[in-house]
Amino acid sequence: MQKKSIHSPKKAALYSTALPGLGQAYNRKFWKIPVLYAGFATIIYFIVDNNNVYQRYNNAYLIRNDSDPLTHDEYEGKLTPDELKLLKDEFRRYRDLNIIMAAGLYALNIIDANVDAHLFYYDISPDLTMKISPRLYNIKENHKPVLGANLTFNF
Repeated sequence: MQKKSIHSPKKAALYSTALPGLGQAYNRKFWKIPVLYAGFATIIYFIVDNNNVYQRYNNAYLIRNDSDPLTHDEYEGKLTPDELKLLKDEFRRYRDLNIIMAAGLYALNIIDANVDAHLFYYDISPDLTMKISPRLYNIKENHKPVLGANLTFNF
């Protein structure tokens, strides 16, 4: 007699923790894997881009404030030191927010795999129906019938 294997939410979550997308493959939701990796690729692109811009503004800010008259930055004559500080802080914040978004996507990947594994055997019958029908209600206060609607769900 063969033992029936049970689809484990814990195993799906562990797989997705080890490698994002592996839990979705375990759940046989292969279409989610490219979406997940496209999200990671986009976030990583913005992390790298914002970090590069931050580094440029930060280096220019440090050069501008080093008190050496022989050093010049690429923004000299274009931006004031206050504007450089504002821009470097802004791009550092963007980079940091993108890192937080990457961590959130990683957590969402694990949660999705776990929830999907819980719903793996959930049967959605094709006989899901909703019926709306008119109905007259009798209100005792004024003894007049009131038109209403009756909503019935069959599942």
